[in-house]
Amino acid sequence: MEGDRVAGRPVLSPLPVLLLLPLLLSRAAALHPDELFPYGESWGDQLLQEGDDESSAVVKLANPLHFYEARFSNLYVGTNGIISTQDFPRETQYVDYDFPTDFPAIAPFLADIDTSHGRGRVLYREDTSPAVLGLAARYVRAGFPRSAHFTPTHAFLATWEQVGAYEEVKRGALPSGELNTFQAVLASDGSDSYALFLYPANGLQFLGTRPKESYNVQLQLPARVGFCRGEADDLKSEGPYFSLTSTEQSVKNLYQLSNLGIPGVWAFHIGSTSLLDNVRPAAVGGDLSTARSSVPLGRSFSHATALESDYNEDNLDYYDVNEEEAEYLPGEPEEALNGHSSIDVSFQSKVDTKPLEESATLDPHTKEGTSLGEVEGPDLKGQVESWDERGTRSPAPPEVDRDSLAPSWETPPPYPENRSIQPYPDGGPVPSEMDVPPAHPEEEIVLRNYPASGHTTPLSRGTYEVGLEDNIGSNTEVFTYNAANKETCEHNHRQCSRHAFCTDYATGFCCHCQSKFYGNGKHCLPEGAPHRVNGKVSGHLRVGHTPVHFTDVDLHAYVVGNDGRAYTAISHIPQPAAQALLPLTPIGGLFGWLFALEKPGSENGFSLAGAAFTHDMEVTFYPGEERVHITQTAEGLDPENYLSIKTNIQGQVPYIPANFTAHISPYKELYHYSDSTVTTTSSRDYSLTFGAINQTWSYRIHQNITYQVCRHAPRRPAFPTTQQLSVDRVFALYNDEERVLRFAVTNQIGPVEEDSDPTPVNPCYDGSHMCDTTARCHPGTGVDYTCECASGYQGDGRNCVDENECATGFHRCGPNSVCINLPGTYRCECRSGYEFADDRHTCILITPPPNPCEDGSHTCAPAGQARCVHHGGSAFSCACLPGYAGDGHQCTDIDECSENRCHPAATCYNTPGSFSCRCQPGYYGDGFQCIPDSTSSLTPCEEQQRHAQAQYAHPGAQFHIPQCDEQGNFLPLQCHGSTGFCWCVDPDGHEVPGTQTPPGSTPPHCGPPPEPTQRPPTICERWRENLLEHYGGTPRDDQYVPQCDDLGHFTPLQCHGKSDFCWCVDKDGREVQGTRSQPGTTPACIPTVAPPMVRPTPRPDVTPPSVGTFLLYTQGQQIGYLPLNGTRLQKDAAKTLLSLHGSIIVGIDYDCRERMVYWTDVAGRTISRASLELGAEPETIVNSGLISPEGLAIDHIRRTMYWTDSVMDKIESALLDGSERKVLFHTDLVNPRAIAVDPIRGNLYWTDWNREAPKIETSSLDGENRRILINTDIGLPNGLTFDPFSKLLCWADAGTKKLECTLPDGTGRRVIHNNLKYPFSIVSYADHFYHTDWRRDGVVSVNKHSGQFTDEYLPEQRSHLYGITAVYPYCPTGRK
Repeated sequence: MEGDRVAGRPVLSPLPVLLLLPLLLSRAAALHPDELFPYGESWGDQLLQEGDDESSAVVKLANPLHFYEARFSNLYVGTNGIISTQDFPRETQYVDYDFPTDFPAIAPFLADIDTSHGRGRVLYREDTSPAVLGLAARYVRAGFPRSAHFTPTHAFLATWEQVGAYEEVKRGALPSGELNTFQAVLASDGSDSYALFLYPANGLQFLGTRPKESYNVQLQLPARVGFCRGEADDLKSEGPYFSLTSTEQSVKNLYQLSNLGIPGVWAFHIGSTSLLDNVRPAAVGGDLSTARSSVPLGRSFSHATALESDYNEDNLDYYDVNEEEAEYLPGEPEEALNGHSSIDVSFQSKVDTKPLEESATLDPHTKEGTSLGEVEGPDLKGQVESWDERGTRSPAPPEVDRDSLAPSWETPPPYPENRSIQPYPDGGPVPSEMDVPPAHPEEEIVLRNYPASGHTTPLSRGTYEVGLEDNIGSNTEVFTYNAANKETCEHNHRQCSRHAFCTDYATGFCCHCQSKFYGNGKHCLPEGAPHRVNGKVSGHLRVGHTPVHFTDVDLHAYVVGNDGRAYTAISHIPQPAAQALLPLTPIGGLFGWLFALEKPGSENGFSLAGAAFTHDMEVTFYPGEERVHITQTAEGLDPENYLSIKTNIQGQVPYIPANFTAHISPYKELYHYSDSTVTTTSSRDYSLTFGAINQTWSYRIHQNITYQVCRHAPRRPAFPTTQQLSVDRVFALYNDEERVLRFAVTNQIGPVEEDSDPTPVNPCYDGSHMCDTTARCHPGTGVDYTCECASGYQGDGRNCVDENECATGFHRCGPNSVCINLPGTYRCECRSGYEFADDRHTCILITPPPNPCEDGSHTCAPAGQARCVHHGGSAFSCACLPGYAGDGHQCTDIDECSENRCHPAATCYNTPGSFSCRCQPGYYGDGFQCIPDSTSSLTPCEEQQRHAQAQYAHPGAQFHIPQCDEQGNFLPLQCHGSTGFCWCVDPDGHEVPGTQTPPGSTPPHCGPPPEPTQRPPTICERWRENLLEHYGGTPRDDQYVPQCDDLGHFTPLQCHGKSDFCWCVDKDGREVQGTRSQPGTTPACIPTVAPPMVRPTPRPDVTPPSVGTFLLYTQGQQIGYLPLNGTRLQKDAAKTLLSLHGSIIVGIDYDCRERMVYWTDVAGRTISRASLELGAEPETIVNSGLISPEGLAIDHIRRTMYWTDSVMDKIESALLDGSERKVLFHTDLVNPRAIAVDPIRGNLYWTDWNREAPKIETSSLDGENRRILINTDIGLPNGLTFDPFSKLLCWADAGTKKLECTLPDGTGRRVIHNNLKYPFSIVSYADHFYHTDWRRDGVVSVNKHSGQFTDEYLPEQRSHLYGITAVYPYCPTGRK
């Protein structure tokens, strides 16, 4: 690690500094590393010992610090980005757990940090110097206007400089180069304490760390940032806490956003002598609920570079790339009452809005020049000074009023009207205007006139106007007006934008944008609001003589609509192509024309073409005559009102060496308009510079823009056929490290002007106004103007904030929907189980797909004779039940008595679908086996039963025959075979008072309460119920009744009454031929393995589970057992099932046929299994070709297993013994994790948590018909499960924090729960989901129908839980 940094640098003259500072401060560029508070050993800092889990010695403060309601005199600094008022426990007790911690914590970046081997350093000190206290005071006063007189008396600083994340570096590999720098400053005046967190540009290169105990699992926990008081005095409840981050995006936003107005700087009120319920963050301009960051996302600017160079305002504007504003929402009301709050600084956008401008500053160790901090502060009254110590930081600006940190709207900017501009290294001035060659006469096209949107249009007779929704929506369809058959607004008004009205004309209808919106009527955007563009760029180029190809790289653009600035960023274009494309500013210039600032009487491209058009460019370079063709296709607006566009580049471009920069002077172009076409042809010069080299080249460009217009409205005679686009501040930059190509232009569209002396122009027309970026500028007389906030925003026009339509009630979301506020607009979402009607606001109940077997529209025989099998849609088939013969539509009873199935001494009685046997007088038995009557020792139930049976032989007898179980005890439910009455009895056979039910009613429930079930009766249960009804409520011992398991499936072994005359059946209840047993012998219906002659002794670490339904989960090197009572967790009976030392068990599943549990081991790189029988030994079945096997799924029908490998990016399958292994998929996979199988329908499902493009895919079990099911609105889909009973595919997402379900075809998607912590794996059973959670380190249960948490189990050993599966005492079959 180098020593402290040099700060003694040249100082600029006061004049440029005076000119630049107001701009820099008003623009609030990103925090430069040199603008951290000064630190270094020369400032008295102490160094924390190098290591992975180090803690400083106690720092005894000279003045106590208030934290929440208490005072503390001791502080400790830890390696892991945390400060506390007490010494830290071991990092394993808090680093990988959820926030808050159970001890007091101030956490600027809580993660698993390791400074071993010189990878960074941690410095800390208490400070009372005027420079430090003064800078802290100004930050606090800027963020807390009510603390205008805050004067700290002491401060405590902790700096983490160039520190790295904990890594398990493999032999021969170098450690990661991602290093973080951040700082925490605590300032107090004796009564109030404030905390400042500072994150310089590029200071956070890693956003989270991997847990040590599961390092090989490719999962990263985002860093936690916030404050917590620690556990309450009773040690049973959480104390107050404040959390700022929960996702990777929110961590990234720490250095891109701010609650203070400077990206990367965050301020908080953390303690007071008066009662402080919770930490209060700064909110510039108001309280937190309405405050906005005045900082653009991703804006980054090097102050040192700005002060060193003679740049003009135009250059500086380029870095103000993205005006995105972040909304900081307060915690939920109930959380606030409890002292708990959380602010997530993530963007609520479906599109990953990458920063358009990252920091491009030099390494502070080697950079020369002057930083902003080396000049005096915002009041500009002091002298310039610099630090003398190496490695120290810039001094604090002198005392200023708190308002001086905010831009002043009352005073004009301190720039001369006619400054000399020299942006280029050679000092040459920028030409004021490039000569525009006239278009060829044959290319001139006369524009047909038609009504402009937003203007009054004459209405024909029968005018039909439709007022549409007020929220910003979109219509991404591109449609064609059809004049052949007249279409009217009555049936087509939904083709218009939600911010448009529809007008009928003589030949058809047209759409026109409403007031305060502009566009072509099909697509309308709010006037004055910023606009965004997302898209993909592909190309096949020859750069010089080298072919270069790229496909679907990202394009993002941001447009400040009220001053015509357009910024475009294209990422990951190969370096030779990106460098060669620098002169082609028209790629980004399209958005300049599209959203250009309109002069009076003129219209920009979006007003004409909307969001559906094609832009063709042909560029010829000189002198080499290389030619390239560029096509840009606009495809409408997405739900967030972002314009979607595709760009394709084909041809040859001149080679431009690396490190050369391209410069293009301001220029003007003439655009010629026809009915639905715009053309322009021009020539441009560009210069390439590198050091003293300066070369000038040129190209000729022909552009053609085509779009669709509405031809039904009257023409507009006033619209000009030619308009002039004036383009200023043209920039083209390429950053090789970031691999980002950027263009920036400022555009105005207006009438054709001759070169003449400039005349005063209204600020609204040249973009020099001071309106907010989300406001409209209204020109007045001369240079006067007024500002009005755009639709969806409120304020005075110079400062606008988002209007929360959801909170104020100004929205149109209907019943059963949820309103979600967005910047400048809102969105409606239907609740679970509902979907949008045609109006996109009313939510209607989702109609389940038709099922003839359930709705009774099938043509099968009655339920007691046949079963109906659904095949999807309206298809079904019929099959007769056992005991009947036929085609399923017509079934006839089989006379089993003709087959002589009864004992010779018994009488056979045929019944519908079955038969019964009864021993003749003088014999007793079950009818299948009859023996001469003789006395024997009988139970009371059996004695009463024998006596009643003897009486039953007499005609007209009405005696009740008691029913006994296999042990001879009274069954709890007794029913009279003749009368039909039923009742409950106690163990002695006495009736339980009040339980008798009359004939034809539902019998009483006797014994323990049944488990709740939501499923319909199965075939087995319906058949059983039909026979019982036929038998009069209860069968005799000689009558057959189907035996069903807990879920209603046929048990594999079926027997006649109480006899041992038995046979095996398949899953449909059909008899398996050749399995009928002889008396005294029971057929082996369940596949079994002959036990060894000498059983192995049980392993000391194996504890076999008991019979019943239970959960198995993996936790490091253990498999845990958690039984269920119904759906409730029996936490007191949980135990360790299997312990495998040295393993990290991740995936787990169960084979119900052989009672085998299977698991994956990422440490041993194996797949193993073990029987659940006592004394079973684990068996490794796959031990090669694996690196990180994670997800595992068992197909118990086909005897096949499937698994994912997140490092090899493969999905494989094998038989359950590991044989016949094959790779199903090895392409288009990045991080496959969870996998699930539907053996009934033969489908395979898996997740891929690729951070760039997460998805859920499906295929057949043999790898055919692969397709994507879900790839929108997902983040980290860790867990996946298929429920065979509800036929739903469900997943738990650690990125979106949601639990969602969909039908197997991807339709019917709905959210079950939207506030999970950090789920890893999930399984479904009955009406509950059970998932493992990395934040809770436990098993959490969620009700499927209500979406509510119902319980959780936290093992005594706190470590991460991975896979989870459910074990049934049967094989679930589900329904097709």
